[in-house]
Amino acid sequence: MVGGGQESTAAATTVQKTDAQWREELTPEEYHVLRQAGTERPYTGEYWDSHTEGVYQCRACGAELFTSNEKFDSHCGWPSFWAPLAEGNVRYIHDRTLGMDRIEVRCASCDSHLGHVFEGEGYGTPTDQRYCINSVSLRLVGKDDAGSGSEG
Repeated sequence: MVGGGQESTAAATTVQKTDAQWREELTPEEYHVLRQAGTERPYTGEYWDSHTEGVYQCRACGAELFTSNEKFDSHCGWPSFWAPLAEGNVRYIHDRTLGMDRIEVRCASCDSHLGHVFEGEGYGTPTDQRYCINSVSLRLVGKDDAGSGSEG
C-alpha cells in the first residue's frame, strides 16, 4: 500500500503561512483546492491532457513533485502520474470523506492538497498506481523553460 498504509510524515512542513496569507497569494480556485482539499472538475484543468516535458511543481510553494516521465494518459480527466518525483516530496493521509476510503496526497513542503492516489486499477505502469492530481495544484516548468530565469 502507498506510504506503508500509514500517514506519512517523512518530510516536515517547511512552508508555513497564515490562512490570510494563503488567501492573498492564491486565486479562489487555487485556495479551494490547495488549502480546502477541493477538487477541480474533470477535463477542465490545464494539464490533464498535457504531454509537455518538464517538472510539475506545487503551485502553492514551488516544491518539485512530479515529472512528465511518470505522467500517463489514464483518461480520468485529471493529470495522472505513476509515482512522485521523490517519495519524500509528498505525504499521504487516509481520507474517509464523502463516504469513500481513499489516500489523499499532499505536498510535504507546505501541506497543500494535491489529489489522491489509487492502486490496483490495472494500468500498465511500473507501480500500478495512479496519482490523480488536480491541475490547479500544479505548475509545469517545461524542459525548455528550465534555467531561463523568471520568464514564463
